[in-house]
Amino acid sequence: MSISQPTSEDNSKIRTTIIAFIALYIIWGTTYLAISIAVHTIPPFLMAGVRFLIAGSATYAFLRLRGVPRPTKPQWRSAAIIGAFLLVGGNGLVTWAEQEVPSSIAALIVATMPMWMVMFDWLIFKGPRPARKIVAGLLLGLVGIILLIGPGQILGTATFSSTHLLIMLAAPVLWSLGSLYARHAPLPKHVFMSTAMEMLAGGLLLLIAAGITGEFGKLDIPHISTQSLAAMLYLTIFGSIVAFTAYVWLLQNVTPARVSTYTYVNPVIAVFLGWLILSEPITALTLVAVVVIIAAVVLITSQKPKAVTQPEPAPTD
Repeated sequence: MSISQPTSEDNSKIRTTIIAFIALYIIWGTTYLAISIAVHTIPPFLMAGVRFLIAGSATYAFLRLRGVPRPTKPQWRSAAIIGAFLLVGGNGLVTWAEQEVPSSIAALIVATMPMWMVMFDWLIFKGPRPARKIVAGLLLGLVGIILLIGPGQILGTATFSSTHLLIMLAAPVLWSLGSLYARHAPLPKHVFMSTAMEMLAGGLLLLIAAGITGEFGKLDIPHISTQSLAAMLYLTIFGSIVAFTAYVWLLQNVTPARVSTYTYVNPVIAVFLGWLILSEPITALTLVAVVVIIAAVVLITSQKPKAVTQPEPAPTD
């Protein structure tokens, strides 16, 4: 029996996969800090909307000039739905909540995303029923969230409000739903075009959210700091164009469980940067929550899918 050797196309896909994961691990681990800096002087929904509109417009224009086909109406509809869930419900709510919630805590809450993805894939998208190992991970993750909230929040002595915490908790839920929908939604085959469309749609919806919440009236252009502008530029180029494109590509080429492994590394980077640059405190309870939540997502996504038993071939004469 001969063993097939990997082709150059296989090797290229492996290299692309590795690069995409590195982008998610490192870049999205730093975006929590960048968001925290950006919203110091720029209203959150407005900042996020401008960020994604610039990134989406630049990418879309470049692709059209290169001859990439114009998207169809059904593809735009799918992009709008995905943009609403991922960029408004996911990223937008994180950006808004980080006005009060420390960037390290925000990253830890987003690290619960694999738990929601596994549960919704089973209950809503008719995926495989989670094994006992996954159920144990879900319960462990809930313990981690309780530890993360801590007695200070329960007793009303926390440094951030319950409203911001609840909004923050909704972000990974909506991100998971959007990610699962994106796996089967009608989108252009060109991954960069799909990314551009989702950023354009999401950016417009974020600006609408900014208008509804009165952020345009709160914008004080002369008082926008250089640090906030630099953070928004970093989020536009690296967080949106580079990392979000890598995420969309991975969703189409790797299992959702493996894609969600970026949440293992992001909280560690975010906690460290929040402590190093913003002097955000790292308490013993926070460290315990880090261990518990990461253990939960590792437990969930390390579950191997059950092998499908193939029927024996019928004997031939």
